[in-house]
Amino acid sequence: MLNFHKIFASALGLGFIPKGSGTFGALLACALIAGIFGLVNDVFYYHSILILLTIVFTLVGRWSSAVMESHWGEDSSKIVIDEVAGMCLSICLIPFSWQNLLLAFILFRFFDIYKPFNIRSFEKYNNGWGVMLDDVMAGIWANGCLQLIIFFL
Repeated sequence: MLNFHKIFASALGLGFIPKGSGTFGALLACALIAGIFGLVNDVFYYHSILILLTIVFTLVGRWSSAVMESHWGEDSSKIVIDEVAGMCLSICLIPFSWQNLLLAFILFRFFDIYKPFNIRSFEKYNNGWGVMLDDVMAGIWANGCLQLIIFFL
C-alpha cells in the first residue's frame, strides 16, 4: 500500500523532479483535462467527470499525503497531488478552450505560489488536510477569477 501512496502523492513520480515539481503536477492535470475533453463529446459529462476526479484527487490525495508526510516530512515538495486537484478545481464548470485552460493554469499557479487572501492559513491543518486545502483554495480563487474574466469579456 505504501507504493500506491508514493505514486499517487507524487502524481506518478512528478514530485521527484528536483525543481518545479508543483508546476509539473499542474501540467499533468492540464493534460488530463484536455484528454477528458477530447474523449468526451458531451459538455455535461465532461464537467461531471472533471468534478468527480477533483473530488477523488482531493480525498485520496489527503489520505496519501497523510501517509507520505510520515516518510517525506511535512508538506514535502514530493507531494504534488495537491496541485493536480487544485488545477482540476480551477477549471471546473468553465467552458473548455485552450485559452481558458492556459488562464486557469496561470491563475492557479499564481494563487498556489503567492498564497494571497489568507490561503496560507489552510496549511495549518494536520493529517494531510493542510497539504490539500491550500491548493484547493488556490483552485477556488483561480476558478472565481476565471469565471469573472469570462463573464466580463
